[in-house]
Amino acid sequence: MFELASTVGTAYADDDSDADGASDTMRPQARMRWVYAANAEPLRRFLLRLCWGDQQLAEDLLQETMLQAWRHIDRLPDNRESIRRWLFIVARRIAIDAARARQARPAEIGVTDLTWYAGTIDVTEDVVTAQTVRSALPKLSAAHRAVLIQLYFYGRSTDETATRLGIPEGTVKSRAHYALQALRAAIGRTDGD
Repeated sequence: MFELASTVGTAYADDDSDADGASDTMRPQARMRWVYAANAEPLRRFLLRLCWGDQQLAEDLLQETMLQAWRHIDRLPDNRESIRRWLFIVARRIAIDAARARQARPAEIGVTDLTWYAGTIDVTEDVVTAQTVRSALPKLSAAHRAVLIQLYFYGRSTDETATRLGIPEGTVKSRAHYALQALRAAIGRTDGD
């Protein structure tokens, strides 16, 4: 929010500031730089204690405190002690408001990955399908049945099936095509029985 590295030194040199604090004749930007440089570290330590060591929250509250100072820069007291007292009161009130807001808000919970839990899927359909296929398989020829078992029950590729059955890969594809047609026909007969 405030770039102090290059501007703090110029705030003291360019503007009229007394030894006790920032004078009213300072430009608002220079006065704010002076307020930040003189008070940021003590405020940060104070807010860190109020936040139970949560550095990120302390930084956020410090930023909010300095924002309030910037909004009221023309009404800030003239001497260093009064400005510091005002900043600590504002910081304390902001910390209290933040704590109240966290208490009023429902507790945040992590999103649960529901894919890790077993679903309530009805497996009846799968059982009926598996039983229907098992009852229709004996109605197929041995060659067709062997290809379907290798491809679909064991999950082998056409190349692996061809190697295991000792037939060309094209024959595996052809038999699989005709075996599925025969299986559909056998299932149709099974449902109609």
